Amino acid sequence: MSITQETLEMHLKSPAILCCKREKGLTISAADLEDPGLFDDLQESGLLKLTPDSLTIEQVLGSTLLQDVDALTPITKEVLDKVNEVEEVASAVTTDEVSEKEELPAKKIQSTYGGNGMIHIEIGKAEKFEGLKLDVPVIAGDGAVAAPVTDVPQNLGEKKVIRTLIKKHIKINDVKLGKETTIKDGVITIDKDIVKKAIKEDSLVKSLTLDVIYPDQRHIYTETIMDVAPIATKVEGVLGEGVTKVVDGVVFMLTGVDEDGVQIHEFGSSEGYLDEKMAYGHPGCADENDIIIRCHAVVERLTGMTRPGPFAAHKCEDYIIQAVRDELKDYEGEVIREEVCEDIRRVGNPRVVLVKEIMGQGAMHDNILCPVEPCGVAGGAKNVDLGNVPILLTPNQVRDGSIHALTCIGPATKEMTRHYIREPLVEGLAADEELDLIGVVFVGSPQVNDEKMWVSERLGTMLEGLDIDGCIITTEGFGNNHIDFIEHIGQAGKRDIPVVGVSFCAYQGQLVVGNKYATAMIEENLDKGGFENDIAGCSCVTKSVAKRAIQMLKNVMSGVKILPAEKKWNHNVINANNKLVGCPESELVDSGTLH
Repeated sequence: MSITQETLEMHLKSPAILCCKREKGLTISAADLEDPGLFDDLQESGLLKLTPDSLTIEQVLGSTLLQDVDALTPITKEVLDKVNEVEEVASAVTTDEVSEKEELPAKKIQSTYGGNGMIHIEIGKAEKFEGLKLDVPVIAGDGAVAAPVTDVPQNLGEKKVIRTLIKKHIKINDVKLGKETTIKDGVITIDKDIVKKAIKEDSLVKSLTLDVIYPDQRHIYTETIMDVAPIATKVEGVLGEGVTKVVDGVVFMLTGVDEDGVQIHEFGSSEGYLDEKMAYGHPGCADENDIIIRCHAVVERLTGMTRPGPFAAHKCEDYIIQAVRDELKDYEGEVIREEVCEDIRRVGNPRVVLVKEIMGQGAMHDNILCPVEPCGVAGGAKNVDLGNVPILLTPNQVRDGSIHALTCIGPATKEMTRHYIREPLVEGLAADEELDLIGVVFVGSPQVNDEKMWVSERLGTMLEGLDIDGCIITTEGFGNNHIDFIEHIGQAGKRDIPVVGVSFCAYQGQLVVGNKYATAMIEENLDKGGFENDIAGCSCVTKSVAKRAIQMLKNVMSGVKILPAEKKWNHNVINANNKLVGCPESELVDSGTLH
């Protein structure tokens, strides 16, 4: 198939291959050339064979054929009246979807103080750099002397704290089931009969059981993992500010089936041996040394694939968690650490937002926004009931548990409740002194395409109104929700907002749609084969994913060209880019950390 002028301009240095047979005397244009994006498939099928003497597209444009040439034939100088002379330009730097390259050379950077109160930074032309010039605000450090500033604000780059959240992490050493719910001397005791009261919260729950699983006892069978939630409670203020107590060393895990034993799941389920079915240490999961309180729900027959069924299980579990929260409020135990979270503005820095697409497709795809208690259920609103429209939260509200995850999508790509209270992208963007994180937008993914487009347009309007300089857009799951994921990227792109997409794609979840703005993409997959592997929390946003995404956003905003991905998924790309951004060896595929 021939290519458009726009595609041609993107692939000037790709081999020039005729899409169809062309006759002597033809002047070569875009309409005569094959799409370079198809070359890998054509070579694999044996229809195309590239040769060392193949010319590039920019070398043949406007030249005339001296003889007839067959389809899918590389153009060489022997068949042309002339070959265009082209200037050799080094490839641009990238941070993700590229093939593994040799180590980058040191950048040549020169800084000067300008009279306009800006530092001028010029990255000279090195082997792999075309050159980059930036003007950034002068901030005087110890002993530094800033140039006089007369026409720009004095507070450029200054950190302004809007509100503060303190999370006190309380040490818990043991969990027991007993006759009453208490917390004493680092031990949580839960009334074993509380389940009788909890199931009264929703008639769809037919039975509820509790047990305690210690770290060395995880090789036991579990039904599908619906959620992992921390124990956290407000002791001062509301979500996003004041003081929150968070239990360290203990989490709740919700599992569920219906009365016929059908797993409460949608695309894949995670039943099996618990030590094999969770990515321990990932943001949404239990950590290696956590004690797990398992709450197992049996819901009414045939309700597991409806919104009310899973919600009933979450609501009944939350009744039990609330009893522990109430004890935690007054417990004066050992504080392991105090986590100070700040909503801040950095005047003059690039304004960015994080957009998190969450499930909202009307069956069991639902989430609760802004409950009364951190990671709770009561008092919150469901994104499906809100029409899946974009909702803007502060970073602190997210870090204080403003999202309770109800979705039962594929286990590996599901971001469970614990994920949001320690979301790596929120943490990374908030801490980055070069950026100004405006907020976090949550937008649901409807089922119907017309609704997807309507919601996405609302997101585009919001991004425009926020007057941002860049954004990162993520999604959990894959397939249907990739339609709106790509539309969201397009809404940002057509408004000239630099955008980076983050998703599980790999082999199984390859994008079903695309657009010209989806060029800076980050892969979440951590399965060796590139599949949804039914391991809870495996292929979600991790610290290394966040690090790559943030660096890529900076590159895109700086005008650094992002090279196209390889035609087929290859985890060596991620390894190479993890090395580029300084991720530890333990996060590389070769370390054996992948499942």
